[in-house]
Amino acid sequence: MKTPSRASKGWYWLLLIPFVGTLFPSFYAFQAPALFGFPFFYWYQMLWVLISSVLTGIVYFATRDA
Repeated sequence: MKTPSRASKGWYWLLLIPFVGTLFPSFYAFQAPALFGFPFFYWYQMLWVLISSVLTGIVYFATRDA
């Protein structure tokens, strides 16, 4: 197993973005704006699930061995 290079370790910083985006629920605990009848609180969290999946995929493909 190869150790990741210093350049590829920088990609792991992207994984902090979803953590920070959902760290303080008081910043996004609102009813409005609603999207398709869902309060902001719920669709904001579901949006972060999608964003987290994309970012995890980016980090995976950027750091895997060729």
